[in-house]
Amino acid sequence: MHGSVKKDADMLLPIRRETFCEQIVSNLKRAILSGEIEGGTQITETQLASRFGVSRGPLREAMAQLATEGLIHSVPFTGTRVIKLSVMDVREIYSLRTALETLAFQEIWDKRDHAFAEELESRHSRLMDTLKIGDHVASSEAEVGLHSLVYERCGHKLLLESWQRVAGRLQLYLALHQRAHGRTGPIEDAHENYLTLAMCDDFELMRKEIESHMRRGVDQLEDYVGL
Repeated sequence: MHGSVKKDADMLLPIRRETFCEQIVSNLKRAILSGEIEGGTQITETQLASRFGVSRGPLREAMAQLATEGLIHSVPFTGTRVIKLSVMDVREIYSLRTALETLAFQEIWDKRDHAFAEELESRHSRLMDTLKIGDHVASSEAEVGLHSLVYERCGHKLLLESWQRVAGRLQLYLALHQRAHGRTGPIEDAHENYLTLAMCDDFELMRKEIESHMRRGVDQLEDYVGL
């Protein structure tokens, strides 16, 4: 009897605070990435607490995380706003992504193995699955996850930290990229050369593919954010 009561009580334990905060982060991030909350919009804890039906404590934590990811920023005497990518931001993200990913592959080149290849294919399959549901937010998240692998496996801690600091803003970049092209995800063969050359024997070919891969669509995105 006592064992049954204890089991039922365990099942009714409240959601951990960390989990609740993560849910708020996910919901707020989706609203930003989908354009529901547009870039440049001023936001307050009171407004968001009312909108999402949450208390201001965990919301404050969620906003701090999104600020770390570069999706919102605070301006002294002005307030907190959702980041609005400029043409200069697009160009900087392109150049930084190219440099970071080239270095990541340079670091991992002699350490690539079957496990790395399998996980790369698995994450690409996950990205392709998002195309079936027509959700550009899920697609942008999966694409960031695909590109994250080389940073996670290359063994360069500072490089991984640098990537993690720009990954949130990159997801916004990718979501905007899909909108600029009128799609809900990348074209199906967008990563075909990337996947093939990531496991080839010629680093120079991979370096050129990284530069080309990052460059595709940038001009159109510059025009889109410059409107």
